[in-house]
Amino acid sequence: MEPLQNASGQRSRVCYFFDSDIGNFHYGPGHPMKPMRVRMCHSLVMNYGLYKKMEIFRAKPATKREMSQFHTDEYVDFLYRVTPENVDAYVREQSKFNVGDDCPVFDGLFEYCSISAGGSMEGAARLSRDKCDIAINWAGGLHHAKKGEASGFCYVNDIVLGILELLRYHARVLYIDIDVHHGDGVEEAFYTTDRVMTCSFHKYGEFFPGTGELRDIGCGKGKHYACNVPLRDGITDETYQSVFRPVIQRIMEQYQPTAVVLQCGSDSLAGDKLGCFNLSMRGHASCVEFVKSFGLPLLLVGGGGYTMRNVSRAWAYETGLASGHQLSSVLPVNEYYEYFGPQYQLDVLPSNMENMNTREYLDKVKEQVFENLRHVAHAPSVQGHVEPHLAHDTAMDDQDDDAEDPDVRVSQHVMDKRIQRDTEFDDSDDEGEGGRRDQQSWKEQEGMDVEDEPPQEPVKAPTPPKTESDASLPTMGPSDSNVLHTQTHTTA
Repeated sequence: MEPLQNASGQRSRVCYFFDSDIGNFHYGPGHPMKPMRVRMCHSLVMNYGLYKKMEIFRAKPATKREMSQFHTDEYVDFLYRVTPENVDAYVREQSKFNVGDDCPVFDGLFEYCSISAGGSMEGAARLSRDKCDIAINWAGGLHHAKKGEASGFCYVNDIVLGILELLRYHARVLYIDIDVHHGDGVEEAFYTTDRVMTCSFHKYGEFFPGTGELRDIGCGKGKHYACNVPLRDGITDETYQSVFRPVIQRIMEQYQPTAVVLQCGSDSLAGDKLGCFNLSMRGHASCVEFVKSFGLPLLLVGGGGYTMRNVSRAWAYETGLASGHQLSSVLPVNEYYEYFGPQYQLDVLPSNMENMNTREYLDKVKEQVFENLRHVAHAPSVQGHVEPHLAHDTAMDDQDDDAEDPDVRVSQHVMDKRIQRDTEFDDSDDEGEGGRRDQQSWKEQEGMDVEDEPPQEPVKAPTPPKTESDASLPTMGPSDSNVLHTQTHTTA
């Protein structure tokens, strides 16, 4: 399987968001949700050498004010204040906000939510400003969180916050959910608007959260802009694609979104501890590949997934597809290598479980979905939609970073100053080759602007590497795993 390229023949510009602190959080003993899976995925991404093919960022954690763009102030303040030590003082609030068994209070809860939400918001912002074609935040995808309550291991809905950021610049946003659970939190948030169409492929019938029936299509101005595809146990790659591709194709033609958010919950993979589907890693990734082929600004986020070794392999493979590379099936040596034994292979293979999705059932589902989509207005417009220009969008380039309000997201101009120019070379481009080491001046570490440095004697630029043929894509393999370090770009 070869990943697709944009219609222009150019590889996608990928921004990848990762915060190493995400692996430090723990929901509690016996809880199936394990944030460590994101760090395992990142280890594979690094050791496959994918960091050479994209920009890596550590997003600024979302603030209380930013979370309140969707969530209630009272709920956000509760998440900010509650800790395992003082939880007994918030018994009434725990019941009100549905915090307890599935969504426990653990050390660093608010910081965990901030990292997840910050990556999705920052990715959406960079997509809106045409700084990248695809943004990836595997720490996000927490699609069950509601406006004023936690649900299904999710506290803050980073997806809704990311979509709200996209709506500042885009007239229509499409949200696609391939998690085994229904994306109820995102659907509920945009249930009455035609600015966002939600499409969820999920298990339905005596399964959490119990929503996502075929007849749930939205209401008011958003009627027919919520699309639900209920599926049964054991669905395979072939049967899944027989529904996914025609439905997404029809939505793209009818709705004509200008940006897409794809929730890549990997609990739909075979062998998941909580899921009941039978998708292989490549079958799951083919959904990412198909959505990418439309060439629209794309935000990829994580989601469910409770067999850690499978989650990390699938998301690493999909990171490769996003950057235009197919990964070798042989895993490189990494710090979590023992988790992938005894085969030490990248692929997640399907099992022999029975497929309860008959052809007749899927045909009826598609027929009803297409009938609902027939009522969707062709590319609904936004009256008088103008791209907003806020104060921080036009901030001075020479703004003093130390004087910034920590609760206000800094301007794109300031963030871009901290990113090395595309025309320059740094050690991360060819580190480990020719004896070069990671050498960095204190000026770069302090974020000093290039114009502030004293004039230098002109140096002959090195010969740029030859471009790879568009006809074939390179295979990234363990041979690239000798490079274990990268200089990540940090946004404030």
